Amino acid sequence: MVTNLRTCDLIDPLGIELTRPAFSWQLTGTTAQTGYHVQVEPGLWDTGEVESADQRVVYGGRPLTSRTAASWRVRIRDAGGRWSGWSPPARFELGLLSADDWTASWITHPDWHDEGNPRAGEGRPLPLLKGEFVLPQPVTRARLHVAGLGVYVATVNGAPVTDAVLEPPYTDFARRVVYATHDVAELLREGRNALGVELGPGIAHVFPHQDRYMKFFGSKAAPRAIAQLELDYADGSFGRFVTGPDWRAAEGPTVRSHWYGGEDHDARRTAAGWRPATVVPGTKDVLRSRACPPIRVTERLPATARLTAGDGTPVFDVGTVVAGWAELSLDLPAGRCLRLVPGDQLDDYGRVIQSKPTTGAPIFNTYVTKDGPQTWHPSFRYDGFRYVEVQGLPEHVGPEAVTALVLRADNTPTGTFETSDALVNDIHTIIDRAVRGNMYSVLTDCPHREKLGWLEQTHLLFDVVAYNYDVAAYYRELLVTIAEAQTGDGLVPDIAPEFLVFDAPFRDDPNWGGAIVRIPWQLYRWYGDPSAMQTHYDAMRRYVDYLTSKAEDGVLGHGLGDWIGLDDSTPVPLVSTWGYWRAASTMARAAGVLGRDDDAKRYRALSEQITAAFAHAFSGARSQASEILALDMGVSTDERALDRISEAVAGGGITVGEIALPALFRVLGRAGRHDALWAFATSTSHPSYGYQVRHGATALTEAWDGPTRGLSQNHYMLGAVDAWFYRGLGGIGQAPGSNGFRRLLIEPAAPGDLESVRASTVTPYGGVEVSWTRADGEFTLDVTVPPGSSAEVRLPELGLARHAVPDAAVKLGAHAYEVPAGRWTFGAGR
Repeated sequence: MVTNLRTCDLIDPLGIELTRPAFSWQLTGTTAQTGYHVQVEPGLWDTGEVESADQRVVYGGRPLTSRTAASWRVRIRDAGGRWSGWSPPARFELGLLSADDWTASWITHPDWHDEGNPRAGEGRPLPLLKGEFVLPQPVTRARLHVAGLGVYVATVNGAPVTDAVLEPPYTDFARRVVYATHDVAELLREGRNALGVELGPGIAHVFPHQDRYMKFFGSKAAPRAIAQLELDYADGSFGRFVTGPDWRAAEGPTVRSHWYGGEDHDARRTAAGWRPATVVPGTKDVLRSRACPPIRVTERLPATARLTAGDGTPVFDVGTVVAGWAELSLDLPAGRCLRLVPGDQLDDYGRVIQSKPTTGAPIFNTYVTKDGPQTWHPSFRYDGFRYVEVQGLPEHVGPEAVTALVLRADNTPTGTFETSDALVNDIHTIIDRAVRGNMYSVLTDCPHREKLGWLEQTHLLFDVVAYNYDVAAYYRELLVTIAEAQTGDGLVPDIAPEFLVFDAPFRDDPNWGGAIVRIPWQLYRWYGDPSAMQTHYDAMRRYVDYLTSKAEDGVLGHGLGDWIGLDDSTPVPLVSTWGYWRAASTMARAAGVLGRDDDAKRYRALSEQITAAFAHAFSGARSQASEILALDMGVSTDERALDRISEAVAGGGITVGEIALPALFRVLGRAGRHDALWAFATSTSHPSYGYQVRHGATALTEAWDGPTRGLSQNHYMLGAVDAWFYRGLGGIGQAPGSNGFRRLLIEPAAPGDLESVRASTVTPYGGVEVSWTRADGEFTLDVTVPPGSSAEVRLPELGLARHAVPDAAVKLGAHAYEVPAGRWTFGAGR
């Protein structure tokens, strides 16, 4: 009856650093939990039988220390007082909690270390590091703790230690470097063994190359690595092998890698000229363990065609815009130089388009062949592309030579959405593809020219991401990165990590920086987990107080406005003041949940002050965004404004930008104006999602007319409609006052000529599924409610007087019913 055990929202994690981890579980069947009993072995904690419906509990046993390995199990009591059997055990293991646990040293190639020189290693091949050691007997346990800067690939006896790629994730590398822990026992052998690390500069060390595109240049740290292999032998003894002065260094076959501009690899080169590695002075206090899923290859897309441009250049099409690696598989003689040019679009001559406003330019990878069958892809950077020019390729090579390896943070997919309308399905697909294309170690805004963590999307489109993926651990890690970027005066910059400092307002906008306040609240609401609010409460408070210090009489005057909006009459201070209000009101609610009553009172008063100031300062603003944001705040309740906006939206006259767009779907959805939203969702004229689909977009683009205008072809910032797809058409939401989907609100709309919808997502209590159809005056709704939840089901008002409802349903109103966990069918007809 008990399944899906998670520790810190991860499956059997290795190397965590939380000494009070959270345990969670789900139930099968339909019974409600009334009690739980958790045991953590060996002898660390036993809760006894606890009277509670909670399916998430924080460890409260004996202190956990570095390297603690434990297992836990849970049983539950059902509504009838019966106890389940014990669940299968889940496991977790702590990493190295103190700098003193590290005896390894940071090392690098001698030519890549010049203390104080930000251009160390420039123009040199990338370094290889190698250490050899002897195992005198079999091992029963082997843990490799490893980190590197900027990107590393670690191997044991030539085999990768993990399928994670582009490690480590983005952080403020001067303050925090993420290390990973791997079980490498299966890769070891008795006798001689070798541990290797390949290094690339990544975003930590961006050279000022003149022949390639670069968003910026600068160095946080030159490439280096640290590794500590800890061994338990069969006879009960212990061993340790660490990076240090006994390691060797050489130059490898990758002769250049630039995070933005490209990577060059000469497969003819072999490692030679091994020299003693250089020990890099540096603290180990910056090392912190990985706390969320890493980036992995999640799809392999073979090229669908080899095209030929007007000048004869071969161009490979993988069929859809993606982010990741273009992999070559060839059988050629040595010495052929190939240039791979990635891009999202083709020009009129069939060549890949690159320009600074779209992808950045020039961006290319080069590969010099060795002799015979060979496979290669970049290892230390990635690209956004659909098409790949391969200049220098022989004419006989077919489409099988190129495969797209699609990369993203490996957050578990949780959502499905499908309707009877093919266009709407395509819109959902291109939005999801854009989310995947930007779900890296931070949520980026595009995978080519930027690769930066712009923050507005993280919270404005939180539900778009969370309906489709399990991001509980991922978003908590994003918050750590955002909090690290906060300045001493409380400012949260528009990007995190802040690898470069932009000029205001591109550094200081409340709808970007407000992520520090909104995300902890969203994690609480979505997953029922208050830990992010507890951890970041001071940072949240400092940010709202920073905004207050910049406001004049409740109005905040600086910012970017309603970015990429089609109506430039919306006042920038109006949009910023709305963001200020949203941060203050969220702060009040968070303080209330955490029992900070004085703060809750103070921030409620601030929110009311901002509301009054907004009403006074912007009473005459009549742009679409202005009226939507006023309605969202409750400043306006004007039905005429709703009518004006609904009529405009239905007619395809949407003018809002990315800040007001989620509020537009929220406001019109709450007001029941689903027919207007449906008309917009199915429009194919500019501006609309359908325009993008009809003009060939395979991922959501940066602008409404992106496929015909240019700009990035892989941007998810305009993807707010996807939340309405799930919540409005699928009807999957939370009842008022619910957190973590404890009590569902199933309220599907059936606008226009839509005939059917199937939607599902996974909540902390399990999967929720909604499926409805209508035909010939009959409406049928199937709802699956997971154990631990209940649901209020509201049938759409379709003028159908006859209702057929389950026997278990309790009537709440004319069209509303309450049901417990289970699978239920509702019907309506004439």
